[in-house]
Amino acid sequence: MELRPEEVTSIIRKEIGEYEEKLRMESVGTVLQVGDGVARVYGLDQCMYSELLEFPHGIHGIALSLEEDTIGVIILGDTAHVREGDTVKSTGSVISVPAGEPLLGRIISPLGEPLDGKGPIVTDTFLPIEGHAPNVVERQPVKEPLQTGLKAIDSMIPIGRGQRELIIGDRQTGKTALAVDTIINQRDTDVNCIYVAIGQKQSTVLRVMETLERFNAMAYTTVIAANASDPAPMQYIAPYAGCAMGEYFRDSGRHALIIYDDLWKHAVAYRQVSLLLRRPPGREAFPGDIFNLHSRLLERAAKLNEEGGGGSLTALPIVETQAGDYSAYIPTNVISITDGQIYLEADLFYAGVRPAINAGLSVSRVGGNAQIKAMKAVAGSLRLDLAQYRELAAFTKFGAELDRVTQAQLNRGERLVEVLKQNQYEPMSVEDQIAIIFIANEGFLDDLPLNQVKSFEAGFLSSLRENYAFAREKLRSQKELTPDIADALKKAAQAFKEGEEG
Repeated sequence: MELRPEEVTSIIRKEIGEYEEKLRMESVGTVLQVGDGVARVYGLDQCMYSELLEFPHGIHGIALSLEEDTIGVIILGDTAHVREGDTVKSTGSVISVPAGEPLLGRIISPLGEPLDGKGPIVTDTFLPIEGHAPNVVERQPVKEPLQTGLKAIDSMIPIGRGQRELIIGDRQTGKTALAVDTIINQRDTDVNCIYVAIGQKQSTVLRVMETLERFNAMAYTTVIAANASDPAPMQYIAPYAGCAMGEYFRDSGRHALIIYDDLWKHAVAYRQVSLLLRRPPGREAFPGDIFNLHSRLLERAAKLNEEGGGGSLTALPIVETQAGDYSAYIPTNVISITDGQIYLEADLFYAGVRPAINAGLSVSRVGGNAQIKAMKAVAGSLRLDLAQYRELAAFTKFGAELDRVTQAQLNRGERLVEVLKQNQYEPMSVEDQIAIIFIANEGFLDDLPLNQVKSFEAGFLSSLRENYAFAREKLRSQKELTPDIADALKKAAQAFKEGEEG
């Protein structure tokens, strides 16, 4: 190989001519103290609140406390790799997570890393976890129903697209089951679902995922797992990360449902982080900004106006209570932020009323706006009948003698309670719900023994599908309970009843 001096010289001259001195300014600080998922950093004078900071070994943190000399940082990762004296760099940006269709069907960490062993998630879309909540002008009223498939909810406590409805109750009263049923019921709709598990056991999250897979619901669902074994900072950012992923669908004119399971554990994780950062504790040792923590999260659920694409993000936060104490700090906070609540009562659950919804204490502040006309027509008297039944049932405990009218009301109430019971993972179409509630209101179940109501319901709905399919189809398309549909339902009930008796 022959070297030509003139060629080498020309290359060197060209490189020197094109040389440009580039200086890159980096804001750096030093770790003073580290432990329990938080670090104190000296320096970084230009650091912003919630800014993403970079530690050695690819570990990141979020600036959460800006003090005079130091910064309190929560570390998103293993603190074993962070040591005193390490250099910390500011990134100038807030933490972002991946979003979009590639996340559907996956189990991921709050940082968007896959946990299901199905390979990397490839997406170009990244969104900041602290998003912008739409203002009043950007929203429209909640008026489109989001069907849960549960008779007790869709009839009495309707949920609309863009609503925030709290699910509240003691442990083991069916809160997660109710949320999972709602996800399963979105199977043939255009709603994508996000399930955020905060502080749950790994086995519990796995069980939820297996259930969703069994009912083919994982195809449109993303599971975000911040397990009980994960550091508190990861549990703290999990719901915000999930919300950002839901906002991707909302802002692109589509519909999403997000479930936060649960915000009590989220508040506890934030309390842990705050106390470690030496913030002053307030009521129940929670920091002063605990209300802001949940309000800035739940305000992001909305139904956008037509100019904004008409998309929606519906939030179903779950809060666990301790021994039915609904007046505790976190439950009252979240109740005041949401558009209603579904109370699940342990006594009802153990009495076999499942879902164990207390219809008296549960409310939807959107009300009939989130119901189709047919459901509104049959559900109006249902709530009143149940309220009267509860009053009479309490009165009869004293052994009072009952007249015929009172006895009839009690009978009707008992059968309505029986009708509203529903097995887990068996969400029901809205036409079937309307049909069974309508015939219960019309008194077709009043003379049935209580233990035969469920079998009658199953047989009647099966007969309706086979012999009166036109009535169901008209109900689905018209969404109104017209006189001819009502007559068809009565005839179907009468024919099935006579067939059974015959």
